[in-house]
Amino acid sequence: MTEPPELTLDDLTGEAAVLRVYRQVFAVLAREAGAMIADPSTLDVDEAILEAFAEAGSEGLPLEQAVAACRRWDAQTVGRRFEVLREYGAISRVVDRPNERYHRAAFAPYVMLLFLRRMAEQGGQSELHQLLTLEQLNVKSANATSADGLASVRRLTKVFRLLGNELAILAAASTAETLGDNAQLLWGNESLITQAKDVHATVLGRWPELDRDCAALRIALAAYADAIDAAAARLIAQAGTTRALGLLPVETWRTFARDSSPAVLASVLDRFVFDAPAPWFSPQALLEAVESGRQVDTARVPPPRSDDSEPPPEPETGVADDIEELRAIAERLLAGADSVSMVEVLDDAGDWMSARRALAEVTAIHHHPDLDYELVWEDGLRIEVGTSPSWTSHGHFRRGHGVVGGEE
Repeated sequence: MTEPPELTLDDLTGEAAVLRVYRQVFAVLAREAGAMIADPSTLDVDEAILEAFAEAGSEGLPLEQAVAACRRWDAQTVGRRFEVLREYGAISRVVDRPNERYHRAAFAPYVMLLFLRRMAEQGGQSELHQLLTLEQLNVKSANATSADGLASVRRLTKVFRLLGNELAILAAASTAETLGDNAQLLWGNESLITQAKDVHATVLGRWPELDRDCAALRIALAAYADAIDAAAARLIAQAGTTRALGLLPVETWRTFARDSSPAVLASVLDRFVFDAPAPWFSPQALLEAVESGRQVDTARVPPPRSDDSEPPPEPETGVADDIEELRAIAERLLAGADSVSMVEVLDDAGDWMSARRALAEVTAIHHHPDLDYELVWEDGLRIEVGTSPSWTSHGHFRRGHGVVGGEE
């Protein structure tokens, strides 16, 4: 066996630079030197310290001012995190001398914090798309060599093996709820596989001698696709049996709304009255709201009673029914006509709250067994961005066969 070549000064300098940045980046994860944090609030402390340095300007900050800027947290916690950041090189003295009090902060730890938060919120899909784009540019470069192509293929092989393994384990051994929490791993998978195949085709076309490594990438992509199919099948089955629509990503519903025909969209909304969710609510938040709404407290607390005996309440003479009120609403909407367009009804309401109330009243009239009125939806949508509601399905509210001129 031959001995490894002796490293040059340039090689040692490059490795030292990589090590320095690596230590700065992972300083935001260290609880103490050599340990990892377990409390998420510690990340907030690190972020507050780095934000204090960003606001301080080029002069830097001493420890005391950093603690004062982060007074939302305990002074001892901020001081301990300050020392950890300084131990890892994320914070260093402005001037390297024994009694220097002012420190400066490197940008790498804050970038790492942003990266971690984005990864936690979006599942790393956008970062993986960017990685694949960079790899494609790398292998297509005129200066690229077979070594560059080999490095790109091996990196992507490891990425998709890890993704496939994680999804396969989740699909086989985890509950549907756990799989739903990790559903971001399924988003955009077709475009990810397509991008990876483009890199594979470019490398194999330019350097045919890398066929063995390209075959490993093909196997990793196939395993990832199989894991996606298995995980998606469990999610779809769970959503179909429990109607837990929050298990599916919001991109699925957007694609459905854009690509479906008016007839398919109308069939989804048939006989349903609902409030459209605000666009900033995540599917997980909606699912939690639905689940919490199902939890009804069955315990009944008896009302306070006085010592004096009270006469029993008079028995009810009949059951209250709102048929006359609904009939009056129907005649008001029809105004003597046999039919009225739902677009006109909702436009006359003036705002979404009034339109929602009108739609609920018309639906109640339609379903009342003793009222001969009906609500009929038709194909097509009226869309006007500046109005409220901005979109309305075509349909008519009309008299039935037994009602003529408002009298049965």
